[in-house]
Amino acid sequence: MTRWIGVAFGAGWLMVAEAVASQPVGPREALESAIVQVVSILQHGEINGTPVGDSSAELRRITREVFDFDEMSRRALAHHWQLRTHEEQAEFVALFRGLLERSYMAQIRAYTGETITVVDESVEGHLATVRSRLVTRGGAEVALDFRMHARAGRWQVYDALIGGVSLVSSYRSQFERVIRSESYGALRDRLQRKSLDTAVAERQRESK
Repeated sequence: MTRWIGVAFGAGWLMVAEAVASQPVGPREALESAIVQVVSILQHGEINGTPVGDSSAELRRITREVFDFDEMSRRALAHHWQLRTHEEQAEFVALFRGLLERSYMAQIRAYTGETITVVDESVEGHLATVRSRLVTRGGAEVALDFRMHARAGRWQVYDALIGGVSLVSSYRSQFERVIRSESYGALRDRLQRKSLDTAVAERQRESK
């Protein structure tokens, strides 16, 4: 499911510069601004005319600004979140963030020409939904909606609906099954192994 989030960030939307720069920044503008920066890095290796040295690090910085990984982690663990210590919560956020980043970063770099159009946004107090439609190269349409909230003076994504299915809910179901059938420790170990396996694979690719 994170494939479509990655595609959205790499789809090359044509934004109106005045809207991106307007203040105060609303949820739609916050999301579009992040996408403009990502597309600029992918297409030109720069942001606002300034070359980017480490594109991967810069892409992670942008996504960490627009996604609220703390909130996504809390929702993904549901009631198990309150049972964890502060140290365990911080560890889980780092592991879950790494899982999501590895998935959509791979898709960003594998972008093959999909297009996306923002349909509208709805705002109710500190909550909002930015709705969009993604069209694949084969002509299929996928609804891609971002749920956002205002926190610390900026709008951030705390969930994404791909074809009407919640990304966070999907992970919550998977995590719940592992915890119930095994334990929270087993879930943590699985996430740690995924992180380690990815790091080893990346080093192997770099050494070739």
